[in-house]
Amino acid sequence: MASPALTFVRRLCWRSPCGARPTQAVCVPAIHLHMTAATMQVSQKDFQKAQEQLKLLKKDPGNETKLKLYGLFKQATEGPCNAPKPGMLDFVKKAKWDAWNSLGNLSQDDARQKYAELVSSLVSAESASQKKEASPEEGRHDGYETLIVTTKNNITKIMFNRPDRKNAINHQMYREIIKALEEAGKNDSTIAVITGNGDYYSSGNDLNNFTNVQPGEMEKMAKDGAVLLKEFVGHFIDFPKPLIAVVNGPAIGICVTVLALCDLVYASDRATFHSPFSQLGQSPEGCSSYLFPKIMGLAKASEMLLFNKKLTAAEACAQGLVTEVFPDSSFQKEVWARLEAYASLPKNSLAVSKQLLRVNIHNNCAVLKCLCLGPAGCEHFHEGLLWTFC
Repeated sequence: MASPALTFVRRLCWRSPCGARPTQAVCVPAIHLHMTAATMQVSQKDFQKAQEQLKLLKKDPGNETKLKLYGLFKQATEGPCNAPKPGMLDFVKKAKWDAWNSLGNLSQDDARQKYAELVSSLVSAESASQKKEASPEEGRHDGYETLIVTTKNNITKIMFNRPDRKNAINHQMYREIIKALEEAGKNDSTIAVITGNGDYYSSGNDLNNFTNVQPGEMEKMAKDGAVLLKEFVGHFIDFPKPLIAVVNGPAIGICVTVLALCDLVYASDRATFHSPFSQLGQSPEGCSSYLFPKIMGLAKASEMLLFNKKLTAAEACAQGLVTEVFPDSSFQKEVWARLEAYASLPKNSLAVSKQLLRVNIHNNCAVLKCLCLGPAGCEHFHEGLLWTFC
C-alpha cells in the first residue's frame, strides 16, 4: 500500500492542472545530449531511483516539501513552467503552479539532480529517526506498549504513545497509566510529567472500548469499566508527588477532566480542551463536576461540561484550568527547562507542600472516588454507552 506522502506526490505529479506526462521519455536537445551523454545517463538513473525511494517514505514530509518535489518533478520532466497561471481562488492549483514556476529556467538535468537529493535527504532523515526511536532511551522503563515511560534528571515522564490513534485511551492504556503512576509515586524522581506523543495530547476514550459488546455482556462491561475508572481516577487523586500535565496538542474527554487533579498544566498555544460528553450521550467523569466549578465557576464549568464548549489554550488559562500557555514553536524547550529546574528542588519538601496545598481535595477523597461512579456507585446506560457521573 502506498504511503500518504507518495500518494500526495503522485496526485501532484499525475493529476496536475499543467497536464503532467509519464516520465519514460525526456525531451533533450540533441546537441546537449551529444555533449553530456554520460552525465545524462547517470542523472536519469538517479532520478528514477529517487522516484522509487519516495515509495519508502512512511511519514508525511509536509506540504512545503511536497510542493518542492512537485515543482522539481515537473521541471525535470517538462522543463520550465509553460502552463497558464490558475486563478487566485484556486489555492491548491495556484500553490502547485507557483512551486513549478519558481524554478525559472533551471535545467532538466539540475532539476533531476535536486529532486534526487531532496528525496535522498528525506529518506535518510526518516531512517535516522526510526533508528533513534528503536534504540533504547536513557532511563526508559520496560513493560509498556501504549506509553513511553522514562526517568531522567529526577523527572518521570509518562508519554501517551498511540499517535496513530491520536493517543486515544483504550483499556490497556488505562491499566498502563495506573501502573506508571504507581511506579512514579514510589521511585526516586522528584516530579512526574504526563504528555502526549505526536500532534495530540489525547483524544480521550477510544470508542472501541464501547463497541462489539454483546447484549449479555453489557452489564459485566459496565461493572468492569466502573472499577477501572475508579482506580484510574483514584491514582490521580492519591499521587504523592507534584504531577504536571504538558499538553502538547488537542485534549478531549477524560484527559481534560483529570487535568483538574494535576498540580500544574502547561499548554502549547495550539492545544484545545473539549469535553463533548452530552454530545456523545455520556456525562463528565474524573471529578470534574466537583472541581471544574471550583476552578472556573459554575457558569463557565456548565458551558464546558453541559454544552460541549471547546476552549482554546488561552481561554483555558484565563479560566484557571491551565497554568500557563507557551508558543508552540518554543513549547518543548521552555517547558522542559522549567521542569528540570523544579526537579532540582528538595523532593520531601515538595511532597509535604503538595499535601498541604491540596488538603481539601484529599479530605474529600472518599466522596470524589464515589462520585466517579455516580450516586450509590450505580452505572447508567444511554443508547448502549456507559454513563459515569462526576
